[in-house]
Amino acid sequence: MRRILVTNDDGYRSEGIVALADALRPLGSVTIVAPVLEASAIGHALTLRRPLRLERIGDDVFAVDGTPTDCVNVAIAQVIRALPDLVVSGINKGWNLGDDVTYSGTIAGAFEGALLGVPSMAVSLQAIAGAYEFSPAARAAATLAEALLQRPLPARTFLNINVPAGRPKGYRVTVQAARNHITSVGERRDPKGRAYYWIEEGEDAWQPHDRSDYQAVHDGYVSVTPLHPDLTAHHALAAVEELTMSNLVIE
Repeated sequence: MRRILVTNDDGYRSEGIVALADALRPLGSVTIVAPVLEASAIGHALTLRRPLRLERIGDDVFAVDGTPTDCVNVAIAQVIRALPDLVVSGINKGWNLGDDVTYSGTIAGAFEGALLGVPSMAVSLQAIAGAYEFSPAARAAATLAEALLQRPLPARTFLNINVPAGRPKGYRVTVQAARNHITSVGERRDPKGRAYYWIEEGEDAWQPHDRSDYQAVHDGYVSVTPLHPDLTAHHALAAVEELTMSNLVIE
């Protein structure tokens, strides 16, 4: 039977991870290993300076007091004790679009799976006010997971899936959007008059692109973006070679 590892950055108590695990069970044996506490916007962090605790919560449900990246590694080394056939991270409460993938703990879970050679995907749902309806995102995740198991992607490639609220119109294969990002840092004062700071929502102006993940979800489609860990700017290699050869002298 196929082994499927499910993680997230919202914590093991999140309704999104429960809905995701339920939707994936027809495809194989599902194990949840997720953070004890919410670990949003933590990126691809790995805990190296303190020990990690693993707690069994229930049948095939475990909690780790660490990051999503920690969870994937602890799950493989100590829970499943083998590489799974699939890693799925989510369902996140809120999209992970464009440049935001670099901050996302949800993305990091799938990122780590891809680094370890496992077919992987991250799933995020549009943030709304009030109760979330995870069923459409869970169904989309199960559909794409089944396809991914049957036809794996090239090595070190994983899927970033973003789902609009409500009933999606369909699927679009997309590219990562770009935006003009300005982070807002708000200053406050504590009762003793000392300054402290909150990093707040940035001012976002998305650059238009007909095939972007941002455009797809705002048109009502499930966005499916292939990502990979290679951050090399291949298109800039020639420019860097010219810069290096013409301007740098080894003394």
